[in-house]
Amino acid sequence: MSELTTIARPYAQAAFDYAVEHNAVGHWQDMLMFAAQVANNESIKGYLTGAVAAQKLAEIFNGVCGEQLDQQGQNLIQILAENRRLNVLPDIYLMFSQLKAEHDKEIDVDVMSATKLLKKHQTSIGAALEKRLSRKVKLNCSVDPSLIAGVVIKAGDTVIDGSLRSKLNRLADALQA
Repeated sequence: MSELTTIARPYAQAAFDYAVEHNAVGHWQDMLMFAAQVANNESIKGYLTGAVAAQKLAEIFNGVCGEQLDQQGQNLIQILAENRRLNVLPDIYLMFSQLKAEHDKEIDVDVMSATKLLKKHQTSIGAALEKRLSRKVKLNCSVDPSLIAGVVIKAGDTVIDGSLRSKLNRLADALQA
C-alpha cells in the first residue's frame, strides 16, 4: 500500500495545485471521487490489469466517466493510462482530499461515547476542539457502551481519553504497582 501512496502523491499534489490555481478544488474533488469509484469497479479493474493499450484504456475509462470529467480530468486519465497508473486513482483521491482538508483548515474528529451525545454536547465539544486545534471540526460521533461513561476523542494523532473505562484501568494499574 505504501508503494501506491508513493506513486499517487505527485499526481494528487499536481491535481491539487492545478485546482487551487484555477479555483476549482471542489470540482476536482468530485471528479477524482467519481474516477476513483470507476477504478474500483470490478469490470474496470480487469482492464486496468490487462494488456490493453494505453490510448484504448484511456478512451474506455473516459467513456465510462462521461461528462463527470472535464477536459483537464480526461487529460489526467490519459497521463495515468500512459504511465499504467489508473489503479492508483483511489489513492490519488484520498490524498487530494487530505490536501483539501489541510488547505481548508478542516479536520475530521472521531468522538466515541458510552451513550448517544445530545446536540448541545456535540456543539460544545466541537467548539472546544475548534479552539484547541485552530481548525474547522467535523464530528463523527459513535456509541461504544464498553466505555461505561465519558468520551474518547481522536483528531489525527491526538487522542483525548476521558472514558470511565480508561480511568478504571489506570486505577487498577496503580493499585497493582
